[in-house]
Amino acid sequence: MSGAMTKTDQRRRAPVSKAPFTVGELKKAIPPHCFQRSLVRSLYYVVKDIMLLYVFSYIANTYFHLLPYPYYYLAWPIYWIAQGSVLTGIWVIAHECTHHGFSNYQWVDDTVGFILYTIIFVPYFSWKYSHRRHHSNAGSLEYDEVYVPRLKSELRWFSKYLNNLPGRVYAFITTLNVGWQSYLGFNASGRQYDKFASHYNPYSPMYNDRERLGVYISDLGLLAFAYVLYRIALAQGLVWLVCMYGVPLQVQNMLVVLLTLLNHTHASVPHYDSSEWDWIRGALCTVDRDFGVLNLFFHDVTNTHVLHHLFTTIPHYHAVEATKAVKPLLGEYYQFDGTPFYKAIWRDLNDCIYVEKLEEYKDRGIFWYNNKL
Repeated sequence: MSGAMTKTDQRRRAPVSKAPFTVGELKKAIPPHCFQRSLVRSLYYVVKDIMLLYVFSYIANTYFHLLPYPYYYLAWPIYWIAQGSVLTGIWVIAHECTHHGFSNYQWVDDTVGFILYTIIFVPYFSWKYSHRRHHSNAGSLEYDEVYVPRLKSELRWFSKYLNNLPGRVYAFITTLNVGWQSYLGFNASGRQYDKFASHYNPYSPMYNDRERLGVYISDLGLLAFAYVLYRIALAQGLVWLVCMYGVPLQVQNMLVVLLTLLNHTHASVPHYDSSEWDWIRGALCTVDRDFGVLNLFFHDVTNTHVLHHLFTTIPHYHAVEATKAVKPLLGEYYQFDGTPFYKAIWRDLNDCIYVEKLEEYKDRGIFWYNNKL
């Protein structure tokens, strides 16, 4: 889709006035047990996901070679998608650990999160630190850490050449395939710093002196696991490793981009500069999405994301109940889009090219997505 946002899009815009409720009032609306973290229950979900990974791997490794043509070639993509979906659930649980939402013990959360993120090649502490600042500055054009939109004047020179169907397809494929690795590696779509920023660099400008040790530990964990994979490749073969682990990992990386982009990118939500931004309005610059049966694999991370930005320590197994409790109080400030994800991602990548002030907000630091180049 090209051209400016339609009138229908404009009518759907989220309110930008100061919220008529406080965080305290929202918290009172949520049943107290929703804030309780159970180590046993959280570990259950870890064990369940690991068992699913094992079962899928066992079936693929033991039986796929027995399948006749063409079922052999059909079975592998099914395995990759299923295994990648379960790995996304592992990603979600480790993400919960970064927020101290896994248990009442910080050392347990960090240990479990470090192990889970390391086996899917995410630098645990490095991302924990930057992600914490994302939650502290969500919706801020100057200080948010990820999915920071560009102003029209900041678009790169080649943007106008991608404003067509082939260009959009290229951007779509590139974003899904390398978006997550690009963000971790060189801060693509992240906050602009005065020098090179990377989650793998302990001296990156996104970290302070107290956080550098955690970045070193994260990097060492990834190097150690890379060595484990190297030994597995020597024993089983590189093709075996790619089919059993590499492709599902890439599916998971693509799903992480899909989930997080859809929660943070939508024509209906604004972004603010420092003259307008406040924490609660920034936290509400998110959109809940519904992935249907995949919500079970993703531990409801996408359909309860608005709540997550308001109360980060609520565990995923209470998030649906807590979301239902706060929706009446949030009213029109709660944003939900039930468009099927495969349509929504294409639409939003086309609609949300840059942000700019609208005529009615020209004297205020409120910016909306547009796509007219």
